[in-house]
Amino acid sequence: MQRYFSNKKIDNSFLLNDDDWYHIRTVMRMNNGDKVEVVHDSKLYICEIDDSTVRIIKVIESEINKKYYCLLLPLLQEQKMSFVLQKATELGVDEIIPILTTRSKVKIDEKEDKKILRWTRICKEASEQSKRLTIPIVNHISKIDDLSLDGLKIVCSTKEKDNTLKKVLKNNLKYDKIIMCVGPEGGLTNEEEDKLIEKGFIPTSLGNNIMRVETAPIYLLSVLDYELME
Repeated sequence: MQRYFSNKKIDNSFLLNDDDWYHIRTVMRMNNGDKVEVVHDSKLYICEIDDSTVRIIKVIESEINKKYYCLLLPLLQEQKMSFVLQKATELGVDEIIPILTTRSKVKIDEKEDKKILRWTRICKEASEQSKRLTIPIVNHISKIDDLSLDGLKIVCSTKEKDNTLKKVLKNNLKYDKIIMCVGPEGGLTNEEEDKLIEKGFIPTSLGNNIMRVETAPIYLLSVLDYELME
């Protein structure tokens, strides 16, 4: 059953956006009376298509019981950015903060708001596909100097050899929020890594192999899911 997200509930029905209706009518070729899943306020509903709305049939009791994952992601070329956003969403990321880094090949421009909308749409579609109850928050682009975050903070480091991800997680089980920072192609500069360490980030090794920037978040989230799955 197809899943959609709605922010608008009126009486016993939900309103969907135009993109969702295009998908329902044109792509899926569904008609009045067909059933869909709708997520509203992190709750799941079974609904029936009724002209321009979807009518609630029943509520499915469900709950979210996991740690909160926040990913600090350097600006990437659009194809790589889309890939990471999609896969990170499928693997349970809750928040994404794009960051400016010295070695990133992509720079901020006047189209930031449009990019945020596009990135959010990618996360929404991935959330629907992977049957999530929430859509990751995509924040505006930040500088490392401006970051102020609480939780277990990890920065992937190619300089660190002994402090592995497994050790960091084993020694920090009390945190409900985990923040992960990966570097751009070429890695974070020494100055950037030092700034993050000053802000409480733990330099962490992902092993002997140097991963591509689009691989590291997938590896991180996969390990977290395995180690911390309840």
